[in-house]
Amino acid sequence: MHKLDQSRRETLKMLGLGSSAGLLGLFGGASRAEAREQPKPGYANGMPTVKIKSVKAIATAPQGSNLIVVKVETTEPGLYGLGCATFTQRAVAVVTAINSYLPDLVVGKDVDNIEDIWQSVYVSSYWRNGPVLNNALSGLDQALWDIKGKRAKMPVYQLLGGKVRFAIPCYTHASGRTPEEVADSAQSIMDRGFKYVRIQQGGYGGVGSINQQPDYKAAGFGGETDNYMNERQYLKAVPKMFDVVRKRCGEEVELLHDIHERVQPMDAINLIKQVEQYQPFFIEDPFSPENMKWFAQLRQSTTVPIAMGELFNNINEFKEPMINQWFDYIRIHVSQIGGITPAMKVARLGEWFNVRTAWHGPGDVSPVGHAAHAHIDLAVWNFGIQEAVSFSDKMKEVFSGCPTMNKGYMSVNEVPGLGVDINEKEAAKYPISTKSNWQVRKMDGTIIRP
Repeated sequence: MHKLDQSRRETLKMLGLGSSAGLLGLFGGASRAEAREQPKPGYANGMPTVKIKSVKAIATAPQGSNLIVVKVETTEPGLYGLGCATFTQRAVAVVTAINSYLPDLVVGKDVDNIEDIWQSVYVSSYWRNGPVLNNALSGLDQALWDIKGKRAKMPVYQLLGGKVRFAIPCYTHASGRTPEEVADSAQSIMDRGFKYVRIQQGGYGGVGSINQQPDYKAAGFGGETDNYMNERQYLKAVPKMFDVVRKRCGEEVELLHDIHERVQPMDAINLIKQVEQYQPFFIEDPFSPENMKWFAQLRQSTTVPIAMGELFNNINEFKEPMINQWFDYIRIHVSQIGGITPAMKVARLGEWFNVRTAWHGPGDVSPVGHAAHAHIDLAVWNFGIQEAVSFSDKMKEVFSGCPTMNKGYMSVNEVPGLGVDINEKEAAKYPISTKSNWQVRKMDGTIIRP
């Protein structure tokens, strides 16, 4: 290198260092040693590790339905989380799964590692989970999200991405023994501010059963409390019900209906074609899980939107229907498939195929579970609709911070976590039972599958 060029370089280098030093001095810059001594901002310190200390089930039935809540206590004094593990029909089995198996699997684990805990518990029984173990896992998963929200000092929906709507539009249920009674019920619901109403004449299997003695009961067949459904009368009654309600309540209200998988696939297709003229918001559960391939024919037969998935046990059951766009609304029972973690995965998958959420939110879900639904609803773009809920005074004495309803919208308790707490002393006043009554039969006594 030429001596002149080398000298020129060294001069520029010195000028650069001098300029930097001058600028640091001018703007109050510190030396490297001083910079190292400056404290890090609070967010940069992170949070200390917190581990799971104990896991237990809390069983209660303040509104009659069996409810199961998982309580996860941590090594941080006073910090715990709650999750819904309600499987009403097999509640005692879920309690056993929680108390007898979960502690060995998760006590001592880092509460922040939700995905790892979910995956490890999911495969811990080797065979993929059914509803009992999935509900136990769901309660654990929701409790860990509750804890994470409390640790972050944020509602759970903030951890899922924040709000994309101010509140959650909901539908609720209108019913009656005749189409006129259903219309009256729907109108009263609209008067309360609801824009979405599900209409059911006589409940799920009630049409044709009122004041009728089925032959199987006369023959002494079946159980004393088994229900009866006249499928032919049901299929004739639903279009008439839609006609009366639409004429009475107008075109603005969105009408929904639940077939509940209780008629044959071809009958369901014909029924949906008949009600298409009344523009339903969606028809729910036309086929049982055993008859999924019928969706291809249904899609070719009608443009009525379809909701499906309430009876699915495994998140993988949603993949093929979404890819084929067989239905429009994800009708998931969040406890059934394992909690917030898998529900978010299904919701995100649905966004790619224009499939929206419609979480199953019946009365036999605890307020903790309804809160979990609501936090997801607030955060996912492809939200569709949410099933509304109302809580009795007894329920509110057991659970504080329940989601609230106002003019057809659901809102959450805006506090860290899921926002719902439980009074264990009050919960103990309402013991659960082992009774379940989900049997529905035809005239000859044949069981109708939901």
